[in-house]
Amino acid sequence: MIRITFLMFLIGLLATPNAKAASSDYPLADAEVDLSDKAALYRGAQTFMGNCASCHSANMMRFSRIGEDLGLTDDQLAVLLPTQSHKPGDVIETNMPADYAKETFGIVPPDLTLTARVNGADWLYTYLVSFYEDPETLWGVNNAVFPLVSMPHVFAAQQGLKQPVYETTGEGEDARKKLVDLEPPARPGTMTEEAFEQKMKDLTAYMVYMSEPAALKRHQYGPYVLAFLFIFTLVMYLLKREYWRDIKH
Repeated sequence: MIRITFLMFLIGLLATPNAKAASSDYPLADAEVDLSDKAALYRGAQTFMGNCASCHSANMMRFSRIGEDLGLTDDQLAVLLPTQSHKPGDVIETNMPADYAKETFGIVPPDLTLTARVNGADWLYTYLVSFYEDPETLWGVNNAVFPLVSMPHVFAAQQGLKQPVYETTGEGEDARKKLVDLEPPARPGTMTEEAFEQKMKDLTAYMVYMSEPAALKRHQYGPYVLAFLFIFTLVMYLLKREYWRDIKH
């Protein structure tokens, strides 16, 4: 019975499609996340609060936790608070009513606390930089890794609208267009390409941190744990040699 159950589990894993692959096969870029760069995490937190939190919540993250983990001063933490009435102990909530969001976007914007953990840092970063012009959609934009996403391009002014490059396969009724690349915007945004990509990397890094704040502590404790294991192994080896020295074979 155990073998049958295990076999069915393996079959299920193989038969279940990968959500990322099913949505798009567009190549993912390297997010280059460095959780030790707390200045980048703070810049990402500012971008999140200034651009994402108006529609999305992050109900599993408190401002006080951000301040503690990133070593922020009271003034720096105050920059992240939406209004003066918000307290450091509050969680990140959106002020957008659910019914209004449903009517406007066709869907209630999801909570973003665990987005980076679910989809991965590279997917998230590529998503943020891969909006492109598509007049056939509601907002006039589409996304390379999340086709027909309901979200408008909130960073369009900074990045500009990239132009799609399609490849046509098949002929006649079987002809299909496939997105193969994105070209620079016809009208550049207010930021250079390098500056915008860095801004999105900072935002991605913050969302990776937000999805698992304990990772910061693990990174800090990691070298000490490895050093302890090395010393412990050495002591056990010397103890083993001393113990077996007096045992006659």
